[in-house]
Amino acid sequence: MLAALASGISLLLPAHAAETPLAAALHRLAPAANPAVIDLALKATDCATARGEPPSDRLAVIDYSLPSTEPRLWVFDLVHRKLLFHELVAHGRNSGDDLATKFSNRPESLESSLGLFRTLGVYDGRNGYSLRMEGLDPGFNSNALERALVIHGASYVNSSLARKAGRIGRSWGCPAVRPAVARQLIDALKDGQYVFSYYPNRQWLGSSRNLQCSPAQVATASLAH
Repeated sequence: MLAALASGISLLLPAHAAETPLAAALHRLAPAANPAVIDLALKATDCATARGEPPSDRLAVIDYSLPSTEPRLWVFDLVHRKLLFHELVAHGRNSGDDLATKFSNRPESLESSLGLFRTLGVYDGRNGYSLRMEGLDPGFNSNALERALVIHGASYVNSSLARKAGRIGRSWGCPAVRPAVARQLIDALKDGQYVFSYYPNRQWLGSSRNLQCSPAQVATASLAH
């Protein structure tokens, strides 16, 4: 797993990439996170901004290379440089057991999707208070709205189940979180924030349009931070 992670990230990060002040701040706030994954998340948001998407005040990073029994969701306040949440998060039932290994953009695949999402509005549905997301990676998560991939609370996301079953419960592809934090987390991310879902998938890393901006484009977008 670690070898695959390093291999995937090396496709995009130069050996001596300069650390931006924002990246350095997020690395300090989330020492348990892989710093290269945070860097990719920031690169994706900067690339989206360079293409005309509005910048966001908050960023959620999901590292699906980690097991479901570990907190692998971080929510950052980019303006005030704060870590707001570090939480367990579910993956799709067809993505894997404790470890997610398969991802899809296909409707009814019951797999999670990779890439950069823009959050939309909230609603009350069958899973309670939920947050819609629009996928910004064509071919990888662009069917998120059609698939109803939303952030919501779920009772199967809990540490007790993780200890008993060796994994938390799985969703139909949604990044579900603990019910106790769902409303607060959703309110922190609603209405135009970014969510970045990562896994060292070579196809996505090599062709995602949000990871292919030129250094000049990314540098220009980074000035917004």
